[in-house]
Amino acid sequence: MNTTMKTKIPLSIAIVAMNEEATIRRCLESALFADDIVLVDSHSIDRTPEIAREYGCRVFIEDWKGDGAQINSAIEKCKNEWVLVLDADEQVPEDTREELIRWISKPKTVEAYRLPRRNYFHGKVIKGCDWWPDEVVRLIKKGTGHYESLSHKRWESSSAPGTIFLPLEHYSYNNYSDLLTMMESRSNIMAQELYDEGKRARITDPLFHGIGMFLKLYLLKRGILDGFDGLIICLARATGSFFKYAKLWELQNHWEWVHPPRK
Repeated sequence: MNTTMKTKIPLSIAIVAMNEEATIRRCLESALFADDIVLVDSHSIDRTPEIAREYGCRVFIEDWKGDGAQINSAIEKCKNEWVLVLDADEQVPEDTREELIRWISKPKTVEAYRLPRRNYFHGKVIKGCDWWPDEVVRLIKKGTGHYESLSHKRWESSSAPGTIFLPLEHYSYNNYSDLLTMMESRSNIMAQELYDEGKRARITDPLFHGIGMFLKLYLLKRGILDGFDGLIICLARATGSFFKYAKLWELQNHWEWVHPPRK
């Protein structure tokens, strides 16, 4: 383990994690150019917090509050004005680190920056399926906005973000089972979000959204060029879209006619 770097810049890195023992070392190794690393852990039952402390992170244990609220909590604990938000399954490649080291001393014209993500699956970069450039707002000036949403990190601010064109690297899924597990989890949360926002689904919406998502990802977003993995990714995301609206329809109908209360 290399816990030192010649160049430490005044940048905080905020990470949220739970049971990320298998991936967290790669993430933290890439983050050591920053002089402040904060990790908010949601009661991991593996060695995630211990490993983070080995790398000099300031570790906080908190209940899970949803993606947006959890990362906001991590950002609040950061010491520096500028914060880079990372997932535990992401890393900062060398060319991006070098650009950030140069960037930190330059005048800033905006209060947040988006970066592209290079997504890997089965050891190779996925170029279609809407997985590239997969731009995400991750470099932010503390106190100028916040992240929203239970299901993903959506940056909300009064000003538009700029762009840093060098990527983060993302290793989110190990296999097809991971894809299906995430589809199931995300569709639950996103259906609840839609319901809470007052959205409602027609009986035909799951089918139309599912088919539409597959055609968009496989043809328009060129998932067809990523071979069998591309096909599976597009099918999994289309299935997630189908079940998001099916579960919304289920929520709005309460299923009382299927499961009547016992007398």
